[in-house]
Amino acid sequence: MRNSSSSPRVAVVGGGVLGVSTAAQLARRGAQVVLVTAAELADGASGRSLSWLNSFGGPGLRSQAYHELRLLGIDRYRTFAHRDPSSSAYLTFDGGLTWAAPDAPESHRSAFDHMRRCGYDARWLTRDEVADWTPGVDPAAIPDDGAIFNPGEGWVDLEALVARLAADFTVAGGRVVTGAGAASVVVEGGRATAVRTGSGERIDVDSVLLATGAAVPRMVEEYGVRIPDATPVALLVRTPPVDTALRAVLNTPRVAVRPAPDGSLVMDSDASADEVIVHPDGTYEVKDDTVEQLLREASAVLEGNPRLTAASYGVGPKPIPGDGEPVLGAVEEVAGLHVAFTHSGATLALIAGELLAEEIVTGESSPLLAAFNPARFR
Repeated sequence: MRNSSSSPRVAVVGGGVLGVSTAAQLARRGAQVVLVTAAELADGASGRSLSWLNSFGGPGLRSQAYHELRLLGIDRYRTFAHRDPSSSAYLTFDGGLTWAAPDAPESHRSAFDHMRRCGYDARWLTRDEVADWTPGVDPAAIPDDGAIFNPGEGWVDLEALVARLAADFTVAGGRVVTGAGAASVVVEGGRATAVRTGSGERIDVDSVLLATGAAVPRMVEEYGVRIPDATPVALLVRTPPVDTALRAVLNTPRVAVRPAPDGSLVMDSDASADEVIVHPDGTYEVKDDTVEQLLREASAVLEGNPRLTAASYGVGPKPIPGDGEPVLGAVEEVAGLHVAFTHSGATLALIAGELLAEEIVTGESSPLLAAFNPARFR
């Protein structure tokens, strides 16, 4: 129960963008908040995300409620950018360009028609029109039937965003505990009453939010809560700074690539992630050939086909719920316990943090999150 004489005490477990965003919103609403993370902030999925801000897709890809939540997510980023012009260093809305694989043009046309019907801004560009809308792309890479450009899309560097949100959080009185190891939720009398860090410290609270990415389903299993999990391995490669005019996000059949704040490029693909070797002890092995092939694919879609090298890469789980839809909200089996588990952490980060914080502080369920409550898996 909440202390009658004080504001609610909340522990947020997880230092990725969802956890930090929610913690900042909780502190803004007057809660006493402790943010606990196993190692450092943004060192998990948030640190290896392409972080494409979008609701691109065709019929059946996601529910209408999910599409609308993503649109709200993009809207919150625009407000954020307006209120803090310095965010232009790590948050841009230069659009997204996609094109179909040679054997699947029909699905791309279907996606375009669907987005147009929904009012989602989409333009079908010929090869010759691409340079006028988004420079830095090799026209020869565009298929004969053209590409889709979505002017309202963008990207965000999540490590920079997390740092900014964490600063806001501490200014508002929040406490950050890094290097906490594997934290666990203490449940007493059917209620979440504390968080215990890996070192054994007990932090007594009134509510807990688990925002631990791919670990969420496993962490709630012991309470009889089932959250289907489709989490794959992700691989994100980063180059040194590159001389390129690219500003948009490119999502092509063989590589997705975008610029980064320091002038480098970040890129990924499902094919390269499928080549990552997961050892029995949970460690990962990435072959040099995998990275080199990904770099070649990125070069092939960029104007001038620059020779690209790898400065670093990140590898690890990419959180995806079993049905593809976000899992956000209160866990009915344990009073005071809430979860945040979703594939689209970048796009949803600001709006999800806002809505979850409001639910936790007021105890009232948000209608915007009703479709995403974990109770749907019962």
